[in-house]
Amino acid sequence: MGRAGGPRERREPRFDDGGFGSEGGLRLSAEDRPVKRARGKGPAPKRSRRRGRGFFGTLFYWSFVMGLWALLALGGVVAYFAMKLPPIDQLSVPKRPPNIAILASDGTLIANRGETGGSTVPIAELPPYVGKAFVAIEDRRFYQHFGIDLAGLARAVVKNVAARRAEQGGSTLTQQLAKNIFLTQERTLSRKAQEALLALWLERNYTKDQILELYMNRVYFGAGAYGIEAASQKFFGKSARAVTLGEAAVLAGLVQSPSRLAPNKNPEGAADRAALVMAKMVEAGFATPEQAKSSKFNTADARKRAKPGQGNYAADWIMDILDDHIGAVETDIIVRTTIDPKLQAMGERAFATAFEPKRGKLNVEQAALVAMAPDGAVRAMLGGRDYAESQFNRAIAAKRQPGSSFKPFVYLAALEKGMTPETVREDAPINIRGWRPENYTQEYFGQVSLTQALAMSLNTIAVKLNVEVGPRQVVRTAQRLGINSALKANESLALGTSEVTPLEITGAYAVLANGGTGVVPHVILEVKSTAGQIIYRRPPPALGQVVDPAHISMMNRMMRETLVSGTARKSDIPGHPAAGKTGTTQDHRDAWFVGYTGQLVASVWVGNDDSQPMKKVTGSGLPAEIWAEFMRQAHRGLPSQPLPGARDSDPLGSLLQANATPAAPPAPVRENPGAWQNQGPTAKERSLLSRLFGP
Repeated sequence: MGRAGGPRERREPRFDDGGFGSEGGLRLSAEDRPVKRARGKGPAPKRSRRRGRGFFGTLFYWSFVMGLWALLALGGVVAYFAMKLPPIDQLSVPKRPPNIAILASDGTLIANRGETGGSTVPIAELPPYVGKAFVAIEDRRFYQHFGIDLAGLARAVVKNVAARRAEQGGSTLTQQLAKNIFLTQERTLSRKAQEALLALWLERNYTKDQILELYMNRVYFGAGAYGIEAASQKFFGKSARAVTLGEAAVLAGLVQSPSRLAPNKNPEGAADRAALVMAKMVEAGFATPEQAKSSKFNTADARKRAKPGQGNYAADWIMDILDDHIGAVETDIIVRTTIDPKLQAMGERAFATAFEPKRGKLNVEQAALVAMAPDGAVRAMLGGRDYAESQFNRAIAAKRQPGSSFKPFVYLAALEKGMTPETVREDAPINIRGWRPENYTQEYFGQVSLTQALAMSLNTIAVKLNVEVGPRQVVRTAQRLGINSALKANESLALGTSEVTPLEITGAYAVLANGGTGVVPHVILEVKSTAGQIIYRRPPPALGQVVDPAHISMMNRMMRETLVSGTARKSDIPGHPAAGKTGTTQDHRDAWFVGYTGQLVASVWVGNDDSQPMKKVTGSGLPAEIWAEFMRQAHRGLPSQPLPGARDSDPLGSLLQANATPAAPPAPVRENPGAWQNQGPTAKERSLLSRLFGP
């Protein structure tokens, strides 16, 4: 070591055979030592030089590195969102909710029921331009991309950035389908990532045409229509198989904004959008300019077509009872019914011409009509004046007092007890424990036959017959003919104080129209799958004879008189023997007419849902007018058919017996709702009651 404060001298160790200092030992030479070059003195030592990347090389390098990291990050994101999806080997397109197509007797569509509102239509059964319209407006490169259109996505991003708002979406048809069938409508990064993954899965497992078919049958078109068939039926009144080029453009244009562009709400907007679709089709070569120019969009009447028709009352009833016939519905089915669309339309016209002009004046808000064949097959049903306004089906669900339209069951029970149409009873005031039913006109006609009493709807005679044969027997008679509602076996039963539905009273009258065979009102004839497999077919009726044909003959002769000379003589059907009965309840809360020919039975009820009184509406008034309007149209062109057992050549006779002394001429004859009073019977009345009913 050097002197203090002086330069230090460094000695290197030697490694020789004898230790340090030997000549042959291992030692570092001067060249082996690092040399510190004095600043500014001597040349720099030589170094090995590496070649530099340059600017572009560096840019490429770091771009590659960042891209690799981005790819890894993207893979992580994809893996994360993929973990939230079901395993690929378990993934499948969800089953479309089943559709129930309800057809009339002639095969025309009444309504579709189910969550979608229409059945599935294979793409092969659609005109070629239908699918092309969707491709043109929604995804021009549909047949070129693999489920995700990178070029279209980039184009959309550039356009949206330039516009500083979302003007164009980059989703393909496949992505839209994935969203519709697998995912929710939320707009999140998670949903978009899953949508892309599912689109890739769809493209791998389905052909392009299969994807397009799924799309058109699943997408929402507005107004409650899911799928192209439901939309076509709702907006154009036809199957999607029959839409024109212009109509296809309308349908394709709806999917962008179905709630805003639905033709039933915005026919002008739907037409404008369809024009854009046509322009895109021409641009893509899917249509010629001449075809685009001549195409009609037909949106003007969509609002009228989209309004639910009155046939929906029958469709609702069918849905209520379908489970009883076939159980749970798992796939698309077709239900063929007994509904006659011509008769259904006639019923709607009768409401429009005979009911609507008078309902305000008469303070009546609702009406119901049921028409059926004599075998119980329902041919037309209107459960209210306007299905769009009220879906409550009064034809099957509203139980109302039938008034005098219940009297035929009383008279039939009397005939079965041995009386005849010529049996005479006295029309005179009566009092039963303070109840004094009286005739509508408060007039009494003395000795009258049962035929005359029924035709004139005399309350006193009906009450006397009810007591004479026994209310329980009357209940059993009505039930045998098909009245299923609970009936109170009391004296007022004869005047229709127990409630029934229009459907069941129509079915009960059908027994009179068919000669005495029991009927079950029905509407479903057959149910089959869309592949043609029969699931249900109505078996032959098996109730047999429930009324003696001789008694049916008597009843038809008696009830024929109602339309010839009785309370409903203005409702007779020229050239077609008809029979029926009016009905009016206390304070004019309900009014009925139920009548029939040998070919058709129909009932009409009018009233208010809250049972508010009408303005003196009786069964011989508004209901009989509606019934006559409907039945005359229904029988136009049909051959005349006599009522079972009735002989129109029989002399009709006078309204009163020769020995009767009427207080006034019987015309005009009116309906007789019961009147309630609490006065005690007079001596003459007590004598009459004692003679008829015992002390």
